[in-house]
Amino acid sequence: MDKINILSKYKEFESIWSPHSIAELNNQQVLLAKIKGEFVWHSHKNEDELFYVIKGKLNMEYRDKTVEVLSGEMIVVPKGVEHRPSAKIETWILLFEPISTKHTGNVIAEITKGNYPKI
Repeated sequence: MDKINILSKYKEFESIWSPHSIAELNNQQVLLAKIKGEFVWHSHKNEDELFYVIKGKLNMEYRDKTVEVLSGEMIVVPKGVEHRPSAKIETWILLFEPISTKHTGNVIAEITKGNYPKI
């Protein structure tokens, strides 16, 4: 039941596209990630994902449009929707999703992580 300083947690890692777990609740996980460049196109059959931008600008790409998400804004990607996060500059995001959510859905890529370090 200790508090967590989210901004200080970003100082604990440098890796891009490699989420780190900071909390779990009700079979959900709270993840922090630094992103830059393009991720892979993927979807999550059974899980929604929440992306909250702490710093920078996230582009959430869908096959038919791109939504720009700025610092202090969030976007929820519904389950089953193919998407690709991207960022032109280093962007810090907070993700909230079920623990069962696979990093790149059913897509296996060089960037795919099997588990997330806890910080």
